[in-house]
This record gives sequence, structure tokens and C-alpha cells, in this order.
Amino acid sequence: MNVPMNMQQKENGMQHALKRELYKYAARYALEQERHGSQGDGRSSIHYPALFLFVGDLVKPAVSAVHDINQLKWDNEDGVVYVHIGTDDTSNEADAGNASSASSDSNALHPVDAVNEMNSSHNHEKARLGYGAESSYENAQVTYHRLPISTSHSQRSSSKTLRKDVHRRFHESAAALFGLNRMMRRVSNRIAEYGRLYSSFDRIYVTVITRADDPLNVLLPEITKLAETILAQSFKSVQTDLHVLVSEMEQVDSFGYASAAGLAFLRELDYMQSLDYMFSGKLLVTEDGISIPVTHPAAPLFDLVYVLSDKNERGTGVPGGWIENAEIICRICLLKNRKQEESYEDRAAIASTGANTYNNTSFKNNIRTTSDQHGYASAGFAEIRRPNKPIALTVLYHLYRYLLSRMQQEPDWSIKDKMAFFGLDASSVERKVEGLLPSEDLVSGMSGIMTHNRSFAELKPLSLREAERALYGEGAEAYFRENVVRPVQERVRERSSSGLLRRQAEQSHMEYPEIGYFQWAAWSDGEPGSVREALLALIRDKSMQLESARALMEQRQQERVEDQPIKRALFRDKQNVRNLIDCLLERVYEPKVDLLRLENELHLLRIYDTEMEELHRYSRQVTTSLEALERTLNEVAEESIAAADEYIGQNVMEYYGKVTEELIADLEARRGREVWFEDRYMGDMNELAIKGSDRLLARLMEVCRDLLLSAEPLRLSFEEELLQRANVTITYRDRDVLTRDDLFRRLYRTLEDQAVVRIRVFDYTQEHRYEEKYFFGDHDSAFMDYAAHAEETSRIYKLGVVYEERSSGVEKLNLMGGFHLEDLMVYRNGKVYYDSYTENGYELHPAELAEKLSPLR
Repeated sequence: MNVPMNMQQKENGMQHALKRELYKYAARYALEQERHGSQGDGRSSIHYPALFLFVGDLVKPAVSAVHDINQLKWDNEDGVVYVHIGTDDTSNEADAGNASSASSDSNALHPVDAVNEMNSSHNHEKARLGYGAESSYENAQVTYHRLPISTSHSQRSSSKTLRKDVHRRFHESAAALFGLNRMMRRVSNRIAEYGRLYSSFDRIYVTVITRADDPLNVLLPEITKLAETILAQSFKSVQTDLHVLVSEMEQVDSFGYASAAGLAFLRELDYMQSLDYMFSGKLLVTEDGISIPVTHPAAPLFDLVYVLSDKNERGTGVPGGWIENAEIICRICLLKNRKQEESYEDRAAIASTGANTYNNTSFKNNIRTTSDQHGYASAGFAEIRRPNKPIALTVLYHLYRYLLSRMQQEPDWSIKDKMAFFGLDASSVERKVEGLLPSEDLVSGMSGIMTHNRSFAELKPLSLREAERALYGEGAEAYFRENVVRPVQERVRERSSSGLLRRQAEQSHMEYPEIGYFQWAAWSDGEPGSVREALLALIRDKSMQLESARALMEQRQQERVEDQPIKRALFRDKQNVRNLIDCLLERVYEPKVDLLRLENELHLLRIYDTEMEELHRYSRQVTTSLEALERTLNEVAEESIAAADEYIGQNVMEYYGKVTEELIADLEARRGREVWFEDRYMGDMNELAIKGSDRLLARLMEVCRDLLLSAEPLRLSFEEELLQRANVTITYRDRDVLTRDDLFRRLYRTLEDQAVVRIRVFDYTQEHRYEEKYFFGDHDSAFMDYAAHAEETSRIYKLGVVYEERSSGVEKLNLMGGFHLEDLMVYRNGKVYYDSYTENGYELHPAELAEKLSPLR
């Protein structure tokens, strides 16, 4: 039982590895199209320096997510700095790193990646972000700083004063504050080194990101003010936004405490964002241990606060969870800090659409609700783009399917030609049998064997067998057996273990490279019309010939000497005996050689039959592997298509099947049908097949990328590509042809439906709701022009259009603000837990802060 199980595990492991390579391949192609692909997609630049400050251990996955998105989208992303402040110690970090790696491997098999987890650069970056043993680990862009304040899971579940203790321990630890000062100064110096990457160095945008239920956010005022104070020594202005991530879908094992802690933070946040909020503390620490006070005058701590959940405004979960909000965070930062293009084309495009640019002051004023209460914001994001991953996988599948059909193609050969391919035609078999027999005439040499002294008269009444024994005893048979039969048997034994048939097939394959494992498997299966059927028929014929020859030999040996046509000489008895010996050689031993030849021809054919069975099993293993690879390619392509939006992913298989077919036909018309099998491309696919599916797949991906994916039909704008794909199944007289206007309407509606705000507000039509919506797309996009003017007379929100150099898709960012924290469902749902935990002795706020908080609303 163990062997089949091990084989199954091995096959599953190979399948897993192939799928992982396919997803990496698709992700690399998508990444190339995003960065500098054939569509000419460009990247935006940010105007001022940017710092992303992640606070808390729970927000760690967002670090690599935000970094990867910015690296992909921003041209000067190399100058962006990321700081993650946490409390995990070295062992926890190692464990987290291992868990991250395991998660990455698992996700590599899943077609939906939040932020390109499948591409090699991302995996490399995740390794690069691995946190070291020191309290601060940093590289060119990413710094991890560990505060010496433990917030382990066991302490979270056992301590009733965790948030309060974190706050107290930080202020009691001179080392914690000094380490934070030193780290922030190093970060500030590093940002200064990137000045050449920005248009202006007067301002810096700081984006703070935290999870609502992370205990470390109790130190948000201290961390934020210290960062702003140190950065203000290098910049004239520091603008700080806060993004609060709330998780409503994750709360299963620790939903009670997480909800209570999250609400505690939201209460503190309301206090921090009040117009009369003030802060003072000795946060600056010099190298000599001298503490310098830092103050914050009466004003909200953050310029804007965005609350983002893993549920949207409709109450449904967001695919990818709260980490999906990384895309929103990056897009908001770009919107506020984008380098404005100055070209004539850009100005003309903006003028023609009447597109509004984002104005932070205007947005902030519009979401302000009352004189004493700050308005909060949220956002939704959607993108529609050419489905690059499904395209890469689908084209790869159709190319392999075509090449496989070429390998499976049966030549127009007769059975005689097929027999000759394996060296089983009559002349080839005859040569092989002749090669088994001794070359010299050993039968005639038998005439020199010593004989017993017998007269012809004594021999005359005997049978030929009796006469032979009377003359030679056992000598003649022994001589024949030793000098003829035994050498033949040795040669046959050598050939029976030499794999002659497979070597012959491999040799013939060099002359006829189109005849490979599929033909070998088909011709050796024993079915009607196969080579093996002909071989078995030949074996039956030879067996019948052998039986007839043996019967004839037996009959001949029973013949009497006196009946033989022996020339008799009078009075010369010795001559008559000599003539009898010649007769014996001619009538018995020469037929014995023919019988031996027939026996060994039959034996050789049976060896070939056994070898053909083995060849069939081996060929079927190879062809089964080749067919399994086709199924894997199809399965992964279908999974990738299914993971795309139902509308955007429609007809991918059908459309790119036709596109691939046309590209193949065009390439073969220009360079010949055998172009695929040149050594620089696929080469001998039969030879590749026996090296393993992984080697074959690697070569296939290279060829597909070089010969097909760079072709002109794969460089259409996303609108044109989607329009053609939507109509690929439409017949000439079909009335359901999708027009360009129909397509634009659908795209517009799809973007709006998917860009629903990522927070659940109790009352959808809250009193102070204010919205702004922004499209990101290409200057020359007809859809962008359509979107800018759609609903022009009826919309009640501000619409903006951000032009970028991209033809592979369009994005939409919806901003919504004006709500209060008590309007949120997560706030209302958390109240019952907050009240219960406080009633049970849990102290969720620092003592000096608790008395300043407004009552629960």
C-alpha cells in the first residue's frame, strides 16, 4: 500500500510544483506589462517625499503589500521609505517569517493574489523584508524597529491591562524612547538622501497605518508627534494622514477582546481628532539622555483619517480581506501627492474633459461635520484591466495544445513502413538472424569427425538416426551443439538484455523526428493495424513453420539408409560409408541449421515482442505525462480566468484560442512549419519529455514569451481587446453584437459597483455624506473621455480624472467622508463587548487618557 501512496504523493508534488511555476510565469508577464510592457504602460511619480509608518505587529502583512504596489506603480518609488514599529522579539519574527513563507507557498497555487504574491520580485522582496535580531533592522527602504514592550498573544489573552501596560512601559523605558529617536533620525537622514528623486523637498507626506485592535496604537500620539518633530527639522511642512484598518471578518477566536480593544482605540482616536486636542511630552532625547518636550497645539492630530474594513458598505466581505486595502492606501497617497504633468497633451486632455484635480483642503472642509466634531473618510477601489495573467496562461495552453497535436499526428505510413521503423521488416530480421549464426561452414567441417569402423552393409538397413549413432555415437550431436548451437544461444542471450528494439526506435527517430512517443505507444499497443499485431501474427506464422520443420526433420531421420539417393561404388565399402556421411550432413545437419535459424528467429521475435511491451509501457508513461501537462495548463488557465471578474474574464479561452491559432499560422507561413522544433526553440520535444515535465514547461514558457506574447495582436488597448473578446462568439448575423458604447456603459457600471466604499456605515444616507470619485487611465483612452462626461448633468459628487500613461486598464477610486465613528457598524457592534470587558475589570485605556475621553455615543 505504501508504494502507490508514495507514487501519488510524488505526482501531487510534481503537479504542485508545475502549478507554482505557471503562476510565477503569469505573474512575471503581468508585471512586465505593468512596468514596461508592450502596451507602453508608464508609472506615475510622486511630487514630495513620502514616508509610510506602520504601527503594530498585526499590520505587518501590509508592509510588503504597500511596498510592492508602490514599486509597481510609482516611477520614483526607490525614494519612498517604510518604517514598521512593532514589539515582536527575534523568535517571534522568525516564526512570523516562516509562516509568511509558508503562506506565500500556499498562495502561489491560488490564482487570486492581493498584491502580486506570485511574482519572483515580490518573493525576493519578502525575503528582503525579513526582520533581523536587532531592535532595528533596516535596508535602503524598509526599517523594522522593535520596541522592548511585549504584546504576545498569551499576554493579550491573560492581561486585563494590556493597552494600559504598553503605554506605561513605553514611558518608563528610557531605552525604548531613545531607540525610537535614533531610528527616526536615521530614517530622516535617509529620506534626505533621496532629494534628487522628487520635484520638491519642501513637504513630506507621512502615512500612518495601524490595525484598530492592535495594542501598540495606544502610543500613536507619541510615535506620530516624535516622527513629525524629527522630520520637521528637514522639511518645511509635514502632512500626516492615518489609515485605520478594521477587521470584521477575522474575528472568530478572539472576537470579544479584539472588538473591545478596537472600540477603545476608536474612542481615543475621536479624542485625538477633536479640534481642541493638545499633546505635550518629553519625547525628544539627545545622545546625552537629555529630554526635550514636544507639544501639539489645539488641533486634530492627523490631517485626515481613513477607516477601511474587510467588509464593504453593503455588508459583504472583501475578497483578499483587509490586506486588499493596501491598494486604496497607495492610490490615496498618489492622488494627494502626484507629480502633475506639464505637457501640452495633458493640459489639453484635462481641458477637454473638464476633469477636476484632487484638492485636499476642499475635501477636508467638505467632510467636516460640526464645529467640534471631525469627519472621517473611507474609500473604495476598483480596476478593470486586460487580464494579463489569464492571457499568458491561455496562450501558453493553446500553444502547447497545438504542439501536442503535432506530436500526436499519425503519418500516412503502411504497416510495412512501420515495421521497418522498428527494424522488424523481413530483410532486417533476416540480417539479424544471420548475424547470430556462425559465419564459417561448420556443418561441412563435421565430415572430419572421427567415426566408428562400420561397414556400409551394417548401416544399410538402419534409419538415418540409427546410422548416425552407429557411426558417431554422441560425437556428431555434441560437435553441432558445441560449435553451432551454443554460440548462437550466447548471442541470443546477449541480445535479449540489450534493449535492441528501443535503440532501433531511437535511431529511426533521428531519421524521422516526427515519429515519437505517441506513435511508439500507438504502434506497440497490440490493437488492429498496430506493429505489435503484425509482430504477433509473424510469431504465429514462424511458430507454425517451426512445427512443420521439426516434423519434417523427425520424418527424415526415420528414413532408412537404403532408401537414400546415395551413390554406391562396387567393392568400395569405405567410399559408400563416406557417401552416407555426406548424405547425413546434407539431409540432417544442414536442415538442422535451418531449423536452428528458424528457432532463433522465432526466439528473437519473441524477445522483440517482450521489448515492445516494455516500449509500450515506457511510451505510455511519457505520453501520459505529456497529456497530464496539457490538463494542468488548461486547469491553471481556467482557474486564472475564473479568478478574474466574471465580465472582464469572459471569452478569454475562446478569443485567445483564435489569436494563438492565427499567430501560429502566420509564424509558420513566414518561417516554416518546423520553426517550433528548431534547437533554439522547442527542439526535440520527445527528448525534452523524458527529461521531465518541468524542463519541458520551462522551455515552452520561453518559446511562448519570445514568439507569441510579444506579438502585435496582444498589444491592443484594454478597451479594444475587451470589445473584440466580448464579440468573439458572435456570428455575422447575430444581433447581440456589443457596440463600443455598450461596452463603455458596462465598464462604467462595473467600476462603480466594484469601487463600493470599504466600511459599513449604519445609515447609508448619513447626514454629512460627501463623495469624490476619480478615474485613473490613459490620455488617449476613449473610455476615459466617456467616463469624464457620463452622468454629467445628474451626478451629485465631484468627479476627477487622473491621466497616466497606461493602455492596459483603468482604475477608479471612490472617496467618501463626513461620517462619525459612532456611525460605523464596527463601532456599534463593539460597544457591547467594550462595556462587558470594562465591567469585568479590563482597563482598556491609560489612566490619564481615560478621563479625557468623550462618553460612548
